Amino acid sequence: MTARRILVTGANGFVGSRVVARILTDGLETPRAAIRREPHDALPGGETVRVGSLGPDTDWSEAVRGADVVVHCAARVHVMRELAEDPLAEFRKVNVEGTVTLARQAAAAGVERFVFLSSIKVNGEESQPGKPFEASDAPAPSDAYGKSKYEAEVSLQQIASETGMAVTVIRPVLVYGPGVKGNFRTIMRLLALGLPLPLGAVDNRRSLVALDNLCDLVMACARSAAAGNKTFLVSDGEDLSTTTLIRRLAAAMGIAPHLFPVSPRMLGTAATVVAMGGIAKRLLGSLQVDIEPTARALDWRPPLSVEEGLKRAADDFLRRPGSR
Repeated sequence: MTARRILVTGANGFVGSRVVARILTDGLETPRAAIRREPHDALPGGETVRVGSLGPDTDWSEAVRGADVVVHCAARVHVMRELAEDPLAEFRKVNVEGTVTLARQAAAAGVERFVFLSSIKVNGEESQPGKPFEASDAPAPSDAYGKSKYEAEVSLQQIASETGMAVTVIRPVLVYGPGVKGNFRTIMRLLALGLPLPLGAVDNRRSLVALDNLCDLVMACARSAAAGNKTFLVSDGEDLSTTTLIRRLAAAMGIAPHLFPVSPRMLGTAATVVAMGGIAKRLLGSLQVDIEPTARALDWRPPLSVEEGLKRAADDFLRRPGSR
């Protein structure tokens, strides 16, 4: 019996590369890695296909030929220093039009399942105390990235109804793990430098997801008939305050954190003054998700604890040159 072939887009990215590695490790399916360039982006194992940039005119014919499942990780992600005159148009070109082009070509090629990596930003930027986000909540994206992901979800649902190709949407919270960048890596860097941080009194709650937990759910969605035409939220199943996260991350790094308490209100005001309100919201605000519906639908639980996830991220960071 021929093993099913899973096409992974964005296969040299943070999430995509880990999904390919997981498929190779399991040995149950054959991965096909879609990348933008070659040869230096080519991945070991499986099959690599160059598709160029993601957009409305991308030719996916070679990539989707003979594929049973598509795991769509490629995207224009949140940009910290946006230079585009019309950011929403740029996000739509890649995340909406590019996704629609791929999905339609996949359906025409006979792909059975399309797993779409969306974002919790579709739900919104901040959850209310005691009310974690659920997949059934009314979407409330506020930035260009979140809006583009929501529009892509709507388009995929339409394609599913027209073609019969099953579509599964996963909305991850902040993903951390080996190779993580952004604010999470910045915090590790500050801890490694021994700098004092004014985050010792933040009593928020945030859901996070370890990279390997996310990949485990991706594979469950690629394999389970119960995942068809559903939307799932994903996290580690344990929500942390920013203060607790930093303490536990420092412990994973073998470092004593230098935290001192400053009122979150004062921190938020100061961040707004220096045009860093977005970062402050992520550090000071709450964003929780309820993964019980995901767990029940797929008989799934995150295989890694928060401690294990943080240790993998910390070990990888400390192995890299210049980490200390």
